[in-house]
Amino acid sequence: MALWTAFEAQAATGGYCAAPWEAYGVSIDTRTLQPGDLFVALTAARDGHDFVAQALEKGAAAALVERRPDGVAETAPLLIVPDVLQALIDLGRAARARCAAKVLAVTGSVGKTSTKEMLRTVLEFQGRTHASVASYNNHWGVPLTLARMPADTQFAIFEIGMNHPGEIAPLSEMVQPHVVMITTVAPAHMEAFESLEGIAREKADIVAGLMPGGAAILPADVPTIDILVQAALAKGATIVGFGETADAFRLTALEMHHDVTVIQARLRGAPAVLRLNTLGRHFAVNAMGVLAAVEALSGDPTRAAVDLFRWHPPAGRGRRETVSLDPADTNAYFELIDDAYNANPASMAAALEVLAASDRQEQTRQGPRRIAILGDMLELGQEEAQIHAQLAGNNHLLTLDVVHCVGPRMRACYDALPAAIRGRWVQEAQELASGLGELIAPGDRVLVKGSLGSKVSLIVDLIRNLGHRSQP
Repeated sequence: MALWTAFEAQAATGGYCAAPWEAYGVSIDTRTLQPGDLFVALTAARDGHDFVAQALEKGAAAALVERRPDGVAETAPLLIVPDVLQALIDLGRAARARCAAKVLAVTGSVGKTSTKEMLRTVLEFQGRTHASVASYNNHWGVPLTLARMPADTQFAIFEIGMNHPGEIAPLSEMVQPHVVMITTVAPAHMEAFESLEGIAREKADIVAGLMPGGAAILPADVPTIDILVQAALAKGATIVGFGETADAFRLTALEMHHDVTVIQARLRGAPAVLRLNTLGRHFAVNAMGVLAAVEALSGDPTRAAVDLFRWHPPAGRGRRETVSLDPADTNAYFELIDDAYNANPASMAAALEVLAASDRQEQTRQGPRRIAILGDMLELGQEEAQIHAQLAGNNHLLTLDVVHCVGPRMRACYDALPAAIRGRWVQEAQELASGLGELIAPGDRVLVKGSLGSKVSLIVDLIRNLGHRSQP
């Protein structure tokens, strides 16, 4: 069944198209466009109109444009509108209106994408599920995800993010969720907010579009929980808490082994044991929220608790990989933890806990080393130097064997590190390429963590190139 016909798209956007067409997907990028997609010519870093001809050559069913670009035939299937972004928003709203799915919106300072993917994984076994791709959580990512939603979707999960005040509420109002979830409130994007309380108030705006009778899944352990609760109560939401101090979905204990986190929990008072196929207290806490959300969506949390083990962290967000240095030698390998997509103090502490907990019983002076390569944490405001310096006193970091630092902000951490674990410091990520192979030995466990702008993902790629990788 077609996702959009020319008639439906014209009705939704008020645009004009001279020829009929049917689209089976929606794309904003010719590099990933599939035949049959509607190409949306957004204007961002580059003007999408410059790629309309290429999109049509690659088999696009039609293009959503503000004008007919040069080199495009007058008979080409163009849906012409006054404003492409507004038309995409209109498509998204129309898609939401025609769909009877149970809808969830998730936000938070840390863990939005991994939690969204957890939800996608467990709900796919309970019904037709649609979710945001990657981190499409902003003013164009949310309407694009809506516009891609098939009419027969049963569960829909939307990630909503922000960099500045006032961004979350209009996106929530667009999504109109039945359930909202806040993963946590932590110092992130502090350049745009005066305080942690300001961040909490912005995150609490996720309830702005909540449908009547909806539920709010809230992190019980955060110090700003009262702000979140008051916002949810003002919207008339049913409040469900999760976390280590929650009543409804409580994490009571956990053990982290080589590749598994074993969780002991109380779910609505009943004891339960769950497993995650990865390491991390932060993942375990958010798993409690996922089960609460599944229940609120009228799904089966018992089935979801079992299916959580099927989930793996997305690339750049704590994914573990084994890199083989010599396929002929089963001992010539090391482990890479790719957490290079984003970083703030909370997520950095969580990642260091994972690395510190990895196979402690095997750690000896002659045994495998635990190595951290840490890049700058961005958008922390005036206290960024102090925050980076304080990282050097993290209890989990102090148990590591070597810490390398990348970026001008991370210099403050490097200078404060104990000499015994201080590795290299470089101004830019690519500088670590020189001699990288000498920094890693067989048996090591290597964490790469930093904000996207620190470009430590380049180091992840270089490490992978040292051998042959696979997920453990």
